[in-house]
Amino acid sequence: MGLKRSLLIELERETQSTRRILERLTDEHLDWRPHEKSMSVKDLAYHIVGLHNWVATVIPMTVFDFKTDFNPKPVSSIAELRQMLDEGYALNKAAIENATDESWGEDWTMQAGPEYVIAKMPRAGAMRYVVNNHLIHHRGQLTVYLRMLDIPVPGLYGPSADENQG
Repeated sequence: MGLKRSLLIELERETQSTRRILERLTDEHLDWRPHEKSMSVKDLAYHIVGLHNWVATVIPMTVFDFKTDFNPKPVSSIAELRQMLDEGYALNKAAIENATDESWGEDWTMQAGPEYVIAKMPRAGAMRYVVNNHLIHHRGQLTVYLRMLDIPVPGLYGPSADENQG
């Protein structure tokens, strides 16, 4: 299996997993946070969906600079987050399909101004580390939020305790 096929499988499955969590949330949960230092449900879910959509918007760049390239859009509902995820999926899939094999080995840089390089690695590494691993980490946090809100947690990589009641 080539890298492109592997990335497309990850994209599909991770998007489905995020969608399953968003389907359990309602707008009444948006402002909830487990601690004053924690992100709200809305901020955390927005961050996760945003990371998904970096596949089409950020990974194709050679340099992503937070000071000039980061333009978050306000959201006010779970429906908006689901729409962003669904619309982004098609763009993300096309970005992977249209990328050349060689482009995955090219250098990719994330910085906050030219004076502060956060990470520099091959584009394939950025896809896995900066996008997928990062969003999986935060999605795990969001499943803890679900548990604390007494919302059944969906199984993401097999049945959850809420689904395995047989």
